[in-house]
Amino acid sequence: MTRYTHLARVSGAAAVLIALPALGLAQEADTTPTNAEIGFIFTTFMFLVAGFLVFFMAAGFAMLEAGLVRGKNVTMQLTKNMALFSLASIFYYILGYNLMYPGDAWTMDGILGAFAITGLEPVGLEAAEPDLTYASVGSDFFFQLMFCAATASIVSGALAERIKLWPFLAFVIVLTAVIYPVQASWKWGGGFLDGMGFQDFAGSTVVHSVGGWAALMGAIILGPRIGKYGKDGRVTPMPGSNLALATLGTFILWLGWFGFNGGSQLYMDSAANVADISRIFSNTNTAAAAGAVVALILTQLLYKKPDLTMILNGALAGLVSITAEPLTPSLISSTLIGGVGGLIVVLTVPMLDRLKIDDVVGAIPVHLFAGIWGTIAVVFTNDAANIVTQLTSIVIVGAFVCATSALVWLVLKATVGIRVSEEAEITGLDTTELGMEAYPEFSRG
Repeated sequence: MTRYTHLARVSGAAAVLIALPALGLAQEADTTPTNAEIGFIFTTFMFLVAGFLVFFMAAGFAMLEAGLVRGKNVTMQLTKNMALFSLASIFYYILGYNLMYPGDAWTMDGILGAFAITGLEPVGLEAAEPDLTYASVGSDFFFQLMFCAATASIVSGALAERIKLWPFLAFVIVLTAVIYPVQASWKWGGGFLDGMGFQDFAGSTVVHSVGGWAALMGAIILGPRIGKYGKDGRVTPMPGSNLALATLGTFILWLGWFGFNGGSQLYMDSAANVADISRIFSNTNTAAAAGAVVALILTQLLYKKPDLTMILNGALAGLVSITAEPLTPSLISSTLIGGVGGLIVVLTVPMLDRLKIDDVVGAIPVHLFAGIWGTIAVVFTNDAANIVTQLTSIVIVGAFVCATSALVWLVLKATVGIRVSEEAEITGLDTTELGMEAYPEFSRG
């Protein structure tokens, strides 16, 4: 169900607030908010709070990537994360938001949204007629922007340590202004996938697998890091520089996910919606915990020692897995869904290495493979989901993102080039591309 098809709801909180004038706690009767206005206020507030929780995920991605790359490339990852979020913030309002949420202004009905710059309500709602069954445009834009930026962050970590800064940022502009919004409009904007009955509550496919597909195409076209894979099939481990930062980043992402999934309830204007949001929080947390525990146990069994990086990605995979449907599962179902996500990570990271696809932080197993699983898992708890529709939608979105991403990567490769020189890669991108090291005291003796 899209934000355009919801009906106005009457909140229990509204009833309490409306009763206050009788107790002498309000001003004149004509200033008392209506039921619709109170719902508008609460939902707008929810979007703002959930939005800044998802914003904090930008810090989580930055810390996770900074911890999992080698010390000579940390500054580059931090620079990319600052730049990609800033570019997403600009290009999503210039083009992306209205492509994603065209309302009745589709350029091609159900397929291509509107080409228009985002506009906000006037100051103080002067002469405005806001849709009081929903929330302010500003809060909705802010919340949706955070999802768009998160998609770009997924790509950043997978292609670390060998991609040029400016071509990467050029890709980010296309991803956040066009690729992500167009496919998201097919579901969340009321497009043809939504009409088919596709179910993706908070974006296991719409957000996470999109970032995963784009990263996969980039990793294949870019190629692996120098020395990662030997001719004899040997894989050379390249440990990250700071597992404390990586762990901090994971916990920050875990925290931000409560806004990611909880805010996707879209309304906080009734007691039922508030109860559902709390249910979403609990299921989201449970799935993350299950993913981490499964990764912990499985790496102990397979490698005789627990692997912290797998545990971190196991938690994230559990989060991605529950994102497509965090409302309808029970706690037991959430545990199983998240646990399978952790299993997927542990099994698919070495699979990518066998295929010589170099993903520095494990973004493809976490966001793509677990995202596919989470989208399929919706059918186990949500009666509105159909397995054929879920699979068809996964294929459609995957084909679109792979085709468009590959085209952009290949054009960039053929024109400006996307990979740094061999010398720069060996020396490190911090000094060669930026002239600034993250840990200068360690490299200069």
